[in-house]
Amino acid sequence: MANITMETSSNIFYQTRCAAAKYNEHLSSREKVEEIISIDRGKLYRIERGVAIPYPEEIHMMADLYNAPQLRNYYCRHCCILGKDMPEADIEDIDRITVRALVILRKVSDTKDALLDITADGIIDDDEKPVLYEIVKVLDEINEVTASLKNWIKRNKILDE
Repeated sequence: MANITMETSSNIFYQTRCAAAKYNEHLSSREKVEEIISIDRGKLYRIERGVAIPYPEEIHMMADLYNAPQLRNYYCRHCCILGKDMPEADIEDIDRITVRALVILRKVSDTKDALLDITADGIIDDDEKPVLYEIVKVLDEINEVTASLKNWIKRNKILDE
């Protein structure tokens, strides 16, 4: 994998293929990947260079082949206009995900109480809007941790889906 540009080396599609190549030597070349999942090596090069956007079917094949479920989330958030508001799902170690989950769960009780206080009268006043925004941020954090945990489970093949 010589002559790699900065754009390519920082590209998630290239990075995940390289990470997968540590466990499957066939993934170290685009030619072998082309044989396995029938994505033209030129197209794969353009995807890894960041000048072409993969099709959803290609994302599924790469995610499965590379054991990289985070590619699906990345594609939805960064390549598809419909998914830009999806929660960010990273691949982290289970202990980091657990710590993040516990920190967020601490906030849930206060968040629940604030939401009840704001919506009790059925009207969102101007002074309540910033609090409501903070409640949504906490709920978004819960979504992100949930998505990260799901990715970890898929990556480690804990549950069959």
